[in-house]
Amino acid sequence: MRGNKHVRARMPDVLNSILDNYKKIDTLHKVGPHTVPSRSAIATLLEEIETIFYPGYVGRQDVDAANITHYIGERLDTTFRLLSEQIAKSLRHKCSSEHALCDSCIHRGEQQAMTFLAKIPTLRNCLAGDLDAAFKSDPAAHDLDEIVFCYPGFKAITIYRIAHELHEQAIPVMPRIMTEYAHSETGIDIHPGAKIGRRFFIDHGTGVVIGETTEIGNNVRIYQGVTLGAISVPRTADIEALRTTRRHPTIENDVTIYAEATVLGTARIGKGSIIGGNVWLTESIPPGSRIMNEPPLLQKGKAGE
Repeated sequence: MRGNKHVRARMPDVLNSILDNYKKIDTLHKVGPHTVPSRSAIATLLEEIETIFYPGYVGRQDVDAANITHYIGERLDTTFRLLSEQIAKSLRHKCSSEHALCDSCIHRGEQQAMTFLAKIPTLRNCLAGDLDAAFKSDPAAHDLDEIVFCYPGFKAITIYRIAHELHEQAIPVMPRIMTEYAHSETGIDIHPGAKIGRRFFIDHGTGVVIGETTEIGNNVRIYQGVTLGAISVPRTADIEALRTTRRHPTIENDVTIYAEATVLGTARIGKGSIIGGNVWLTESIPPGSRIMNEPPLLQKGKAGE
């Protein structure tokens, strides 16, 4: 105990050194009246939205015709409150005010939240297509329930579609928090700025990366480890100019991209093409192309020879 007391006596010095560091480096904290979005609150919000998207799958499982109006009404009210608050904090992040949430941010948060909620039927229509594509693309899926409950690709697509709508509404920060949460949960990294068409299927999914300015058409299938990325930025590049420049691939309709393939830069993959596993591609290819690596050299012989 005496040794422990002696060690703890150093605590005030450690505290003072940390506080002094806060004064020297102000880019790593938000201390003061600033209000920023909450990652934990956004994770809770996503579950509430998924409850509305997939009642009976997420949240209560005793939902029926007698209680669904009341139940979804409650969930909608909770979602509106959480969404309004987090949008307001996200807008406040870019606001010139030096104080807590102002009336303008709160009002804009409520307007933007209602704009998003009104899109839920459209988003569910799109997700129903993604679900059907997954079921028709994967013989390992025995029913739709298995996909909704178990497939990380479907969860990542769900969160992407939520985040993309908010990104289209010009909400800062929050959409990226959502897709990075999906990344941590599923291993699938989709930037909310990417544009992805209908009936999109990610099989297995771990290690998939889809960059900000990627454009993906309809009926596209990709497998684990696929990267749709940008060319590495030169040290002398004008970063600010690049932020508004197309840097990622375009994948046209009906394309399949197999595991660990990498497509970089502004390459355009033509309609109906197939990209084989482990392919590295930085050039555009015409519709109907088949891009494969050379097969490995097989040496036949007895074990141990």
